[in-house]
Amino acid sequence: MRWALVKVCLAVTAMVVVAFAVPLGLVIKEMARDRAFSNAERQAAAVAPALSITTERDQLEKVVASAGSDADVAVHIPSADGRAAVDIGRSRAAGKDIATVRKLGRASTTEVPGGFTLLSPVAVSSGAIAVVEVFVPESEVSNGVGTAWAVLAGVGVALIVGSVAVADRLGVRMVQPAQRLVEGAHELGEGKLGARVPEEGPTELRLAAVAFNSMADQVVQLLANERELAADLSHRLRTPLTVLRLNAASLGEGPAADQTRAAVAQLEREVDTIIRTAREAKPQTAAAGPGAGCDAAEVVRERMAFWSALAEDEGRKWRVAGADRPVRIPVARADLAAALDALLGNVFRHTAEGTAFAVDLHNGEDAVIVLVSDAGPGILDPEAAMARGRGSGSDGSTGLGLDIVRRLAESTGGDVRIGSSVLGGTEVRIWIQLDGRARTPGGRGHRSVRRRRRAVAR
Repeated sequence: MRWALVKVCLAVTAMVVVAFAVPLGLVIKEMARDRAFSNAERQAAAVAPALSITTERDQLEKVVASAGSDADVAVHIPSADGRAAVDIGRSRAAGKDIATVRKLGRASTTEVPGGFTLLSPVAVSSGAIAVVEVFVPESEVSNGVGTAWAVLAGVGVALIVGSVAVADRLGVRMVQPAQRLVEGAHELGEGKLGARVPEEGPTELRLAAVAFNSMADQVVQLLANERELAADLSHRLRTPLTVLRLNAASLGEGPAADQTRAAVAQLEREVDTIIRTAREAKPQTAAAGPGAGCDAAEVVRERMAFWSALAEDEGRKWRVAGADRPVRIPVARADLAAALDALLGNVFRHTAEGTAFAVDLHNGEDAVIVLVSDAGPGILDPEAAMARGRGSGSDGSTGLGLDIVRRLAESTGGDVRIGSSVLGGTEVRIWIQLDGRARTPGGRGHRSVRRRRRAVAR
């Protein structure tokens, strides 16, 4: 916008300068020419009275000398009454031009080498027509024209530079509020909810800043309301959780009782985490800094130990691969556990009892891949299943489990894909990037994972 305004002002000012300077320059040139020929006419008029009185050469030479230089003024008197023709001074005009002026009886100018000549007819005492010739040099005709043109050019350049400077200042006044509006939008998009824009500048941009600040205030208010709603809804779960915990405490001893009490304790911790996160207005999954994260292999072993008891009750075969060595990932332990629980919970919820499942952990050079697969009927529409907030259409499905997995992967620059597993059912692949750069699906890391899974299956 700034440079566009400068270009427009430059073009308009240049056209105005040309429109006025060129005609003015031509007028100045014509004025210099008129001035030069007016001086020549005055010199010719100074000689005319003497010609009307006498045609004596000596007297006329004195008159010519007093009127101007002999090199500039000449007098041509024709022969009459037995007197020979008289020519005084240096003649530059052609004889035919002199004869034409004498015949027509009116002054004229003619171009000669080095300038112009003014031929003025004058009647002498004998009744003949004499011609006074005044030479006007070219330098006299253009005297002062170059200086005047230089002044006009300087004024034109000054006007152009001044208009460009004024346009640039106006452009800055218009662009700066727009830049601040863009910066505020970027900051708000990055999660800086305190970003606001100064309400200044032209009227349109000032109104845009007012609208942006109002929108930012509404966003903050909406997020605050959502946090309070999430905290209130989570807090309402405490009462049924308390009853559930008391009932679990009366179950006695045994693997099922221990598993139930552990599930209730974990549910209480998750509810507390939701309330605390909502109150503190922090994202549930934060980017891990240097040295942060968890051991993915340990989390996989822990969660598989939890789900293995339920798998044995339902007669499900299960397998874990790649979790025998530490695998560090830039993901919080609770987030990875929540993602694994969401995927394994889907296996138990949406497949029949006795359906086998497996969890594979692959540690690559720049990424870690977690594969959760089963031998169930599969997912007919993986794209719809990955859509945020949609359920699968079956009872108890909210569509939030895969969204938890997606947010975990995307927080590291990775992704989530749903495909067919070697067990014959669904395979959910979680790509966790170690260096924060997204990898192209189907690359070398993906092929190595497939080879590893085929080898494990055999």
